[in-house]
Amino acid sequence: MNAMALVNTTITIAMHLVGLAMLLSLYRLLRGPTVPDRILALDTLFVSAIAQLMLFGMHRDTPIYFEAALVIAMLSFVGTVVLSKYAIRRDIVE
Repeated sequence: MNAMALVNTTITIAMHLVGLAMLLSLYRLLRGPTVPDRILALDTLFVSAIAQLMLFGMHRDTPIYFEAALVIAMLSFVGTVVLSKYAIRRDIVE
């Protein structure tokens, strides 16, 4: 087995594991008993999606997925801050 095939196999296995993490985060998002649990699950789902895009970009050997991951990272940060602020104060604008 050459080195490139080993790298592709490793990336494929990692993509499957990240997919499993996404499914578990989705389960917690839908079933979470409290709002903070759901916010944390959504944030974890965003991080998993970023990891999945990065792995897919490495697998396809194209940089466009890295840019998409960067956009999702910026939007997920803002979304998490807004949701957390809303969960604490029930008001977004001060």
